[in-house]
Amino acid sequence: MNNNFIQNYKKNKKLLEENHIYNEKDEHSSCGVGLIASLDGSETRDIVELGVQALKVLYHRGAVDADGKTGDGAGIQLSIPKKFFKEKIERTGHQPNEFPFGVGMIFLPRTDFSAQENARTIVESEILREELKIYGWRHVPINSSIIGDKAKATRPEIEQILICNEHYEEEKEFENKLYLVRKRIEKEIRKQNIADFYICSLSCQSIVYKGMFLAEQLSNFYPDIQKENFISKFAVYHQRYSTNTFPTWSLAQPFRVIAHNGEINTLKGNKNWMTAHEPRMQHENFGNNVNDLKPIIDSKASDSAALDSTIELLVKANRSLPMAKIITIPEAWAHRRDFPKKLKDLYAYGGAVMEPWDGPAAICGAYGDWAIAGMDRNGLRPIRYTLTKKLLIAGSETGMVTIDESNVVEKGRVGPGQLIAINFKNKKFYKDDQIKKYLADTKPFGDWTKKITYIDKLVKSTDEEFRDLDSGDLRKRMACFAWSIEDIELILHPMIAEKKEATGSMGDDTPLAVLSNKYRGLHHFFRQNFSQVTNPPIDSLRERVVMSLRTRIGNLSNILDENETQCDHLQLNSPVLSIEQFKSMRKYMKDTVKIIDTTMDKNNTENNFEKYISIINNEAEQAVREGYIHIILSDKEMSKSRIALPMILVTSSVHHHLIKQNLRTFISLNVQSAECLDVQYFAVLIELGPLLNKYHDEVGDL
Repeated sequence: MNNNFIQNYKKNKKLLEENHIYNEKDEHSSCGVGLIASLDGSETRDIVELGVQALKVLYHRGAVDADGKTGDGAGIQLSIPKKFFKEKIERTGHQPNEFPFGVGMIFLPRTDFSAQENARTIVESEILREELKIYGWRHVPINSSIIGDKAKATRPEIEQILICNEHYEEEKEFENKLYLVRKRIEKEIRKQNIADFYICSLSCQSIVYKGMFLAEQLSNFYPDIQKENFISKFAVYHQRYSTNTFPTWSLAQPFRVIAHNGEINTLKGNKNWMTAHEPRMQHENFGNNVNDLKPIIDSKASDSAALDSTIELLVKANRSLPMAKIITIPEAWAHRRDFPKKLKDLYAYGGAVMEPWDGPAAICGAYGDWAIAGMDRNGLRPIRYTLTKKLLIAGSETGMVTIDESNVVEKGRVGPGQLIAINFKNKKFYKDDQIKKYLADTKPFGDWTKKITYIDKLVKSTDEEFRDLDSGDLRKRMACFAWSIEDIELILHPMIAEKKEATGSMGDDTPLAVLSNKYRGLHHFFRQNFSQVTNPPIDSLRERVVMSLRTRIGNLSNILDENETQCDHLQLNSPVLSIEQFKSMRKYMKDTVKIIDTTMDKNNTENNFEKYISIINNEAEQAVREGYIHIILSDKEMSKSRIALPMILVTSSVHHHLIKQNLRTFISLNVQSAECLDVQYFAVLIELGPLLNKYHDEVGDL
């Protein structure tokens, strides 16, 4: 019966997808997240019980199937209870040594026994390859009678592998080895196309128990969690599956470092940029094995899983967890006059390392010596916290656990862009201003950011800014790009006179391009996909508190480094430049820039778009290999005999071609075009390619 259920479920889902009725990427909904952590790093039974209690009260944030028992996902991350697992190791006939040991929580294929054994072989082979030993496998006790039919039908085989370590006295070094092992296993599993396999956690520090059930079923489904010697110094919990996905066992949160409540609106851009960063990644913790970590983000990963993978990479490369949050999800800081210079230097450095992940986002996480709870710049997902004499309790709701009010030291909320943290080693709780001051003092960021060049200091005011083209040539070019009187009056005029985007009806009754004799720019065919949550459009001028358009120009270095060379770039106030700013940027680039013509000869009958774009791609690739660090794609050579290719198409093609050649981060990609007319065009152009970078605070949802 279960097999028939699975087959029918997969068949119906595939049928809906093939007919474009359903797409997993369109899944959106709310979820609940939280953290309970010991202030002094001591492991107690109370933290586990409070974590389970808190998770249960978040049941209203999850969905329930028609059977009333199948939930859409819940999970908890805990520090490994060493005494509990040492007993399990002894049951395998081994005596645990004095070195840290590892535990892997693994979902295996349940109905395909051949795939299940193949997966076990891959896991064991990769562990042994790293010169580690295996104590044995453990069937995780479960109570499947409490979950619904759909959850039962899709349930994986749940096992733990206990790993012996005879080389690494420090947990940190052993943890990095297990990270390499896990990434190798995942890569081989993908290569052999084994379905229904997932590693919840493979660590010597933490373990994740999760699944596709109701929050209140977690501890009953996993009897391990009810054992008295199952203790922890923290509990990170989450109700609901990974955002923007269809519920599955593997996509329940938390992941390996964080749990995330909300959505990442810049997901495609963030994934693409991480792919672009991969060729230059190096770190001493990974040695010559850094390629085993790639891809850092699985192409099929949800937004939450992608963010978790990125933060995990940063902490494995010696970034502290609070610093990883500052880099990936910074607050709005560019226009904050009340921020001290040291804090602004910290954020300026973080923006130089990598592109921000724009929310709404609230995260809780734990790794190494740190546990954190933080918000994105907009603060559209709540986190409230209670600090007692022994514990930090933070989460989406207030009153998640029952506590004695006489033990309460402080209550509050984590505001937009804010962060609170516990350092287990120092036995200290940090408020938002305290943790940021601590991070700002860890490195001489003020000295490093002096290498940043600002466009304002290069531009010299002049009255000749608009004299590049005579009026007759200007009108001809406007006609070539189908600028009409209506465009000038209804689109350009509000932008110039009122500094506002023209507003109008959401409906579009313009005839389809194939039915019209008039040219329609490629940007007309990109429409906004509205999120189910209420994210209002952002105006960068009128919402300066949480928004700026600051952008950097310069090739991107190794994101795992931590030094001043990462700040060697040109900073712009906006990705859109005036003619005089463009001239100043051009002078700054000197002979490091390659200008590529994006027009084609209309009289050559052998030419076509595809051929000419290929020529442009090859020219861009050759420029990078010759040592240029800037490219300008220009349609300025347009004339009676030369047609300008759509700049959106050209830019996107060059961007992705260079990514495929592992060259993208060695070059900045810039555009000089007369085709860019309105906000929509610039938004599409930025999204599809150029390194007119989203430097948070920064381009927001573009």
